[in-house]
Amino acid sequence: MNVTSNRKRLLLVATALAAGLPAPAALATADQHAGLPETLVLTGVVRDFKAQDEGGHPDFQRRPDGGFGHYVYMVADELDEEGKPAFNSTGYKLFSNWTDANGNPISPPRDHIAQRQGDSSGSIADSTGGALTTPANFAQWFRDVPGVNVSRPLSITLRRQAGSNVYVFDDKTDSKYKELGGFFPINGELFGNYGSTGKNYHFTFELETEFIYREGAGQIFTFIGDDDVWVFIDGKCVIDIGGVHSAIAQTIDLDRLEWLEDGQKYDLKFFFAERHTTQANFRIETSLNLRSVNLPATAALFD
Repeated sequence: MNVTSNRKRLLLVATALAAGLPAPAALATADQHAGLPETLVLTGVVRDFKAQDEGGHPDFQRRPDGGFGHYVYMVADELDEEGKPAFNSTGYKLFSNWTDANGNPISPPRDHIAQRQGDSSGSIADSTGGALTTPANFAQWFRDVPGVNVSRPLSITLRRQAGSNVYVFDDKTDSKYKELGGFFPINGELFGNYGSTGKNYHFTFELETEFIYREGAGQIFTFIGDDDVWVFIDGKCVIDIGGVHSAIAQTIDLDRLEWLEDGQKYDLKFFFAERHTTQANFRIETSLNLRSVNLPATAALFD
């Protein structure tokens, strides 16, 4: 402990005693995570698409064959050789969530995610439900394809919650997106807005980050939103929210990833698609101290 921090603690104790409070109560109010940054700025790539009913991409503004809803297993367990989600199926519609002992929705079973006592099983359809069209079309979602999409860098700012090590980005509280009425980062930009809505509803967003794993520290990553979201840690899928739907939540507790080694650096890749009107919800909550890495080239040039 340095001299400055020690003085602050002594001052806190003295103030508490003067107020007739026990010193431990005053110390308990100190922010134990004050050494952490107040914000995390993560920069990724947003790619804009035209809707299929405007002559654009067939997966955007399309109703899944099995109806709107949450679909799983659209992507393979691991990223492909280019670090992108690999097509697995057109998706199995989820009827009820897999949950942990606290009732939090978690990924449906994958071999690399450990199960725990208290987990509850969900249920899915027996056959695929057409949440996307073809492997070739899906391969365009997170790649720059001339004539199909146009891209630019996009940053979001996660803010540390008072007195904690939890960082949050929430379109409902972020000053910019709150005014826009949702996660609409490219209204009036790139291919422009959809029809007469005044908003751009058809885009993907890709983030590549890294973090240090701390075994037993309760590190988590939670997403709440729509539409498709996949999160990969060390190249393996750990959050699986496919399909066109209203806001859906899913959480990964990193201690379930038993191959991770304490104190080692790992990558977390995040893939998001906004594919349909009329909502755009986006919330990240995490206790990981994430840092952006490897921003790829983008199609649009910005200062």
